[in-house]
Amino acid sequence: MKLTQIIEALLFAAHEPLSANSLAKTIRAGAKEIEGKQRERLLKTDEKKVEEALKRLNKEFEERKSALVVLEGPTGWKYYTRPEYAQWVRHLFPAKKPDRLSAPALETLAIIAYRQPITRADMEAVRGVSVDGVLQKLIDRGLAHITGRAEVPGRPLLYETTAFFLEHFGIKNLEELPNATELKYVELPTAETKAGGEGESDSEEGKEEREVSQEDSAGEDSEEKDTAAGQGEQETVSAVGAGEGADG
Repeated sequence: MKLTQIIEALLFAAHEPLSANSLAKTIRAGAKEIEGKQRERLLKTDEKKVEEALKRLNKEFEERKSALVVLEGPTGWKYYTRPEYAQWVRHLFPAKKPDRLSAPALETLAIIAYRQPITRADMEAVRGVSVDGVLQKLIDRGLAHITGRAEVPGRPLLYETTAFFLEHFGIKNLEELPNATELKYVELPTAETKAGGEGESDSEEGKEEREVSQEDSAGEDSEEKDTAAGQGEQETVSAVGAGEGADG
């Protein structure tokens, strides 16, 4: 009995994906119930041997042009049908035709994926619009979920992607996202920096208003002084005129 055959049987019988570690433990447990050289060989099964056997199993599938392939997802290994058979497999599940994600939903999902855990306010700071509707859609589709609360005033909810997100996009972990390392450290606006910017803007506007007010006040004072001076001049002219009249 080959190790690849045992693994094939386990993956077929399992309802959930199996990790290399789980497969190795199960194989060692089953080996205790048999006798002979095969027992000793299987009792030495570890993760490395399982992964090597999985590679051989996929090679066997390819050689015999099987419609199946064994792939590792975020939670373990499982059977998948090859993409070229999708049009037939799809007809087995006519009801399972979810709508494609809209551009705003994809943008929001990308923000979560690269910057998780992240608050709704920070998502909106990046996108510049409300994300309430698209965020709820992502949660309903099982692509994002709530993971806790941020340690900041107000304790806003934090959001992350799910294991289904990884499976849906065919990756094992977040490190397999395109340009994952670079995009994680690109500086993006946050709710805090945006609020700070608005505060600075308000402060500048207030300063300008105060300066304008001071200028207006100075102008009014100047006008009052000019008026008083004018009145003084008029009084002086009248007095001089009166004096001249008296002399005459």
